[in-house]
Amino acid sequence: MTGKLPAVLGRIVLPFLSLSLGACNLELMNPKGAVGAQEKDLILIALGLMLLVVIPVIVLTLVFAWRYREKNTKANYAPKWSHSTAIEVVVWSIPVVIVATLGVLIWKTTHSLDPYRPLESEVEPVKVEVVSLDWKWLFIYPDYGVATVNQLPVPVGTPINFRLTSGSNMNSFFIPQLGSQIYTMAGMQTKLHLIADEAGTYAGRSASFSGPGFSDMHFKAVAMPRERFDAWIKQAKTVPAVLDKATYQTLARPSAKAPVATYSHVTPGLFDSIVHSAMTGSMPDMTHMPEMAHHGAGDMPEMARHDAGHMPAGSVSQRNN
Repeated sequence: MTGKLPAVLGRIVLPFLSLSLGACNLELMNPKGAVGAQEKDLILIALGLMLLVVIPVIVLTLVFAWRYREKNTKANYAPKWSHSTAIEVVVWSIPVVIVATLGVLIWKTTHSLDPYRPLESEVEPVKVEVVSLDWKWLFIYPDYGVATVNQLPVPVGTPINFRLTSGSNMNSFFIPQLGSQIYTMAGMQTKLHLIADEAGTYAGRSASFSGPGFSDMHFKAVAMPRERFDAWIKQAKTVPAVLDKATYQTLARPSAKAPVATYSHVTPGLFDSIVHSAMTGSMPDMTHMPEMAHHGAGDMPEMARHDAGHMPAGSVSQRNN
């Protein structure tokens, strides 16, 4: 009988594990940026601490069930047993230690991985304004005056300062290998700071269901050396398409599987105008965009810093700015 239990468990557990792991996406466990790496460490530490309880409970449950089965006459029979100080100490002390450790860990990482916290770097950040639409992503590079749809080129080793909003439904911006996800909402703006430490193409997606085109609402974040990024900016400025009022109104119409697009010129203040348009219920008024760009985000309603729904983003260390 001793050899039969592992065999039975193997026939039940192994197919389940194979099926589960086969469907897993391990992008979170393969970070390519400092923020993602810190979040990976946090996940593994929290998982390890919780397994200190889960694994012994599972093992002891199986052991007790096997040892005290009806046919095992060698097991002690103690119908009047009701208390053990040693067991009470173990049962209560271990969870208390784990909860206290997790509490301290979460308190520290909640601050160090604040998505609004700029990344410390000697390299000047690249600003990107993100607008979620039905069902596509619009990325505006305000310092360069160019924009893209469903593709996010970024330089390696350079902090990316995101400002995010939505031109329609509430959505969620997420690049798993770079770390964090944060919501986008019409009439509000959120912030996120990420960095790519390795060149590559990383999957970006919507992490919040927003309608029938949600499943195809994804993009590619392309991290490239700075020289190649500068060359891409130069090439983007030669593209004939521009992002003006008519183009944006067409782009904002619901459509699924939108192709990658690049715009060589973006009307200044478009992002802020999109934020304001949700308050007035009208499409962006392009005539006031330059003034709005001058005043910047300070005039815009801003989402509460600590959105309970977002995963933490982080930084290498804090920078005051």
